[in-house]
Amino acid sequence: MESIWNELKLMQGLLLAFVLSGAIGWQRERLHRSAGLRTHMLIGMSSALFVVLAGTLISNFGGRDSGVRFDMIGLLGAVVSGISFLGAGAIFSDRGQKAKGLTTAAGMLATAGVGVACGLHLYVLATGATLLFLFTLGIVRKLAQGEDDSAAEDQE
Repeated sequence: MESIWNELKLMQGLLLAFVLSGAIGWQRERLHRSAGLRTHMLIGMSSALFVVLAGTLISNFGGRDSGVRFDMIGLLGAVVSGISFLGAGAIFSDRGQKAKGLTTAAGMLATAGVGVACGLHLYVLATGATLLFLFTLGIVRKLAQGEDDSAAEDQE
C-alpha cells in the first residue's frame, strides 16, 4: 500500500505539469499555432515523467552498487536535445523571408523546462516560470506588435 501512496505522490508533479503546460499550450492554441494545447501538455508531462523516473531509478538502485552511475544532468541534456529536435522541426524559412517557428520552438523548450521543474517537485518555480512565459507570449507580444491582435503576426 505504501508503494501506491509513493506513486501517487510522484504523480503530483505530472499533474501540475499537465495544468501548467496546458496553460502555455492554450495560449498557443488560441493563436492557431502549430504546436498547441495537446503538444505542450505532452511535452510538459513527458519531461516531468522522465525526471520522476530518473529519480526513482536513483533512489531504488543508486546505493546498491558502486558501479551503477546515474547522471541527472545527462537526463536534463537528453530532454533538452529531444525537445530541441522537435523545435527544429517547427522552424522553417522561406527564401528571402525571415525564419518562422522560432517562438513555437522556444515555447516548446520553455514547456519542457516547466515539466522538468514539476518532475523535481519545484512547484513554485514551475508556476512562476509559467506565469513569466505566459506574460512573454501574451503581453510582451502585444507590446511588440501594438494593441491590435490582427496586426502582422510575429515570426512564429
